[in-house]
Amino acid sequence: MNWDETGPDTDERAADAAAAYDDRLVTGDADGEDTAVEAALRPKDLDEFVGQEKVREQLDLVLKAARARGATADHVLLSGAPGLGKTTLSMIIAAEMNAPIRITSGPAIQHAGDLAAILSSLQEGEVLFLDEIHRMSRPAEEMLYMAMEDFRVDVIVGKGPGATAIPLELPPFTLVGATTRAGLLPPPLRDRFGFTGHMEFYAPAELERVVHRSAGLLDVAIDTAGAAEIAGRSRGTPRIANRLLRRVRDYAQVKADGVIDREIAAAALKVYEVDARGLDRLDRAVLGALLKLFGGGPVGLSTLAVAVGEERETVEEVAEPFLVREGLLARTPRGRVATPAAWAHLGLVPPQHGVKGQAGLFGA
Repeated sequence: MNWDETGPDTDERAADAAAAYDDRLVTGDADGEDTAVEAALRPKDLDEFVGQEKVREQLDLVLKAARARGATADHVLLSGAPGLGKTTLSMIIAAEMNAPIRITSGPAIQHAGDLAAILSSLQEGEVLFLDEIHRMSRPAEEMLYMAMEDFRVDVIVGKGPGATAIPLELPPFTLVGATTRAGLLPPPLRDRFGFTGHMEFYAPAELERVVHRSAGLLDVAIDTAGAAEIAGRSRGTPRIANRLLRRVRDYAQVKADGVIDREIAAAALKVYEVDARGLDRLDRAVLGALLKLFGGGPVGLSTLAVAVGEERETVEEVAEPFLVREGLLARTPRGRVATPAAWAHLGLVPPQHGVKGQAGLFGA
């Protein structure tokens, strides 16, 4: 399989690989503890929401205009990596429109009948949040086209020549779809959303604000340097920042006086194997094997996975995306190649004469 191949099958493998590592501190996916804590930490309105300035400004206009018209808000599509606030924004949309919200996910809707049951029970103006919308089954997806555009669905009763389509009128509602793979959505579905917002990774300064806000809600004493230390290791993701804050809080309560400063934060995250750049054990294992065993590459994915002792999908879908985004690793047609930044981060010296294939890529 080519390294950049995408599709439903690869997306399911990515989900399985992420599930195998859902206990990582630096994953953007939510676990049970995150779900419980996030309910208390979620901002309640757009003014309280930190970051995503463009999306907030645009969404604010959409919602204010809908309220002024006394109409239901347009359907909204939010795309971006896990942990950036898509679910939080969906709840804010419902709160701003003073409407109830129904939450479900694409993998939970495997048949058109599942979607029809949800849609037929919606109230007028209700917000339907559909997480991982790109993983919804094709029959349900096609039913959604008519529901979004005409607010009706055709329910098929019976089979074969005797089957009958019964039209079912729906009250006006707002669909908020969230996806980590916007490219997998078919154009007919994407085009039916009145507003599309792409969630970007957060800057360190924005994450500092997130950490300070969460610390206040959790009644945790933290100074500016401590918040900056946590923010710098959070991979640009608020969910990771909140998770690291809770682990540092535990360390501060047990090992110190409960107050988080830079030294306490650094010591705590060293215990949890999250380094200054946000890399954890798996990330460093992949980089270490690439540099120490293969001289920086290029090396094939399967060979690298065997060297690390992990499944191919785990390396490709769990570790590599962040390493590539950080400029520590490059995916090439010939295999994986370490960048000069990777050598510097691990404190290693590249081979004197370079590695075949690396000079042409990085000029080293």
